[in-house]
Amino acid sequence: MLWNTQQRTLQQVPRTVRYTVVAFVGLQLLWQTAQHAQTEKLQSLNPPPKMGLVQLMSFGDKVAAAKLLMLWVQSFDNQAGKILSYHQLNYQALQTWLERILELDPRSQYPLLAASYIYANVADSVKKRQMLEFIYQEFLRDPAHRWSWLAHATVTAKHRLHDLPLALKYAKALNTHPSPDMPHHIREMQVFILEEMGELEQARLLIGGLLMQGKIHDPHEIRFLNERLQELEKQALLP
Repeated sequence: MLWNTQQRTLQQVPRTVRYTVVAFVGLQLLWQTAQHAQTEKLQSLNPPPKMGLVQLMSFGDKVAAAKLLMLWVQSFDNQAGKILSYHQLNYQALQTWLERILELDPRSQYPLLAASYIYANVADSVKKRQMLEFIYQEFLRDPAHRWSWLAHATVTAKHRLHDLPLALKYAKALNTHPSPDMPHHIREMQVFILEEMGELEQARLLIGGLLMQGKIHDPHEIRFLNERLQELEKQALLP
């Protein structure tokens, strides 16, 4: 009996099989990390493995590799039965992990969700700002799919950091790179921040521009903006 010596390429291996193997490798890594942590002091977060190694571990499946890295980095705060607080993490390394995950799977929303609701939710203002800036930079790479995370960063900058110039920077980026499915009130965040900063003339010009573009069709929204414009014009006439 002759054996078929033709080998299948990795791409011919069913996706379910590849995911199973990747999951197994991931669990092995997590188990080994946990066992090592039992006898060693708490470890610091190091930069992620090289792209070539990650792809090798995932059989060239970048989406699977991204899921594996996200699973690993999110489990890192649990070592030897102890839970690290997020402010103990090396945020430079953490950002590199999140960037690598997005590089592998640009359509994934989870790294930005984690940055917005987990890693930016720390008392350390420096680390909070680092995560917000990471979200801002990633938004610029793909505004159409990442605007909601920058909108959340804008709110965080305004209400948690009380940094109106930073909030204005993010709100301006949202207004400059609008997505078809972006609600109008997101684009109008820049107006309210300008008003709060006392930049009434800039707010007035911005509202006028929004109305002149003709992209707002909701009559309630148009009436609201016209009322705000009239109010700002009245304030401009006050001595």
